[in-house]
Amino acid sequence: MSNWYIAVNGQSQGPYSQEQLRQTLAAGQLEPSLLVWQEGYSDWVPASQIPELTLPGSNAPPPPFPGQQAHEIDYRIVGQEMQFVEIELDPNESVISEAGAMMYMDGQIQMETIFGDGSQDSQSGGFFDKMIGAGKRLVTGEGLFITMFTYTGTGKGKVAFSAPYPGKIIPLDLSSYGRRIICQKDAFLCAAKGVAIGIAFQKKIGTALFGGEGFIMQQLDGDGLAFVHAGGTIVEKELAAGETIRVDTGCLVALSQSVHYDIEFVGNVKSALFGGEGFFFATLRGPGHVWLQSLPFSRLAGRIWEAAPQTPGATSGEGSVLGNISNLFER
Repeated sequence: MSNWYIAVNGQSQGPYSQEQLRQTLAAGQLEPSLLVWQEGYSDWVPASQIPELTLPGSNAPPPPFPGQQAHEIDYRIVGQEMQFVEIELDPNESVISEAGAMMYMDGQIQMETIFGDGSQDSQSGGFFDKMIGAGKRLVTGEGLFITMFTYTGTGKGKVAFSAPYPGKIIPLDLSSYGRRIICQKDAFLCAAKGVAIGIAFQKKIGTALFGGEGFIMQQLDGDGLAFVHAGGTIVEKELAAGETIRVDTGCLVALSQSVHYDIEFVGNVKSALFGGEGFFFATLRGPGHVWLQSLPFSRLAGRIWEAAPQTPGATSGEGSVLGNISNLFER
């Protein structure tokens, strides 16, 4: 029988036998919402969703986010380097997105600007609930409002959202990752209505200051589809319990909630100063799933700025073997 592992404060503990976990959960010593994993699982899941860990007659509470049901949407991703996602909606189904992401939509799709984070609670609740949802978005650097697209016709309706710069669109089924994904704060593109867009504070001051993402990252909660965008080529890695990788801080796109995220000093001042890689790495320790990008937008913007002429009307002379000497003849 496979051994079980539990995630406590982002760290893996174990192994435990199935009977040990069952007895501990039944005694109330562990929360049923605790994330557990064993070999063969694609990701961590709440213990309350594992039938073999529940003793007969035990009163385990329901899984997290009870009653939150995101709309079920179909989609297709089109393109290679400059992608867009086309979402197919049934009557009265909705999708939410950042302002300015819409590419095209059918004539019977109604567009509405809403106040809040897009979740069911923020829309059905009162003004205070909406203020909380909007405040989360404001803290992450986004606007107070979000756009919702609802299909009001019969049959199927389509709406498309485009990527803001070259890269890839990543579809994420939140129900497959413990109903929560942490991502960089500008990665979110769109999601099914019912997905909540919140904030994830970095608990360690070093991670917050030197992690490349600041004190705050975006947190996507729910049980539906969400789409995030990243630059260049996307690499997905499934980390086993205790497995560690180190990446450039800007290359981290998203991670499941069971992955422990920390910042590590390069350890050598000469390497940091002359190696061109910076002073800090992001250290990711499993178990869990991570998504990495090969071309962070900040790196792309920096290269464009370096190559751009600093004097209006000037050229960089890259097409000439004379380089800057050819600029002497320009007016």
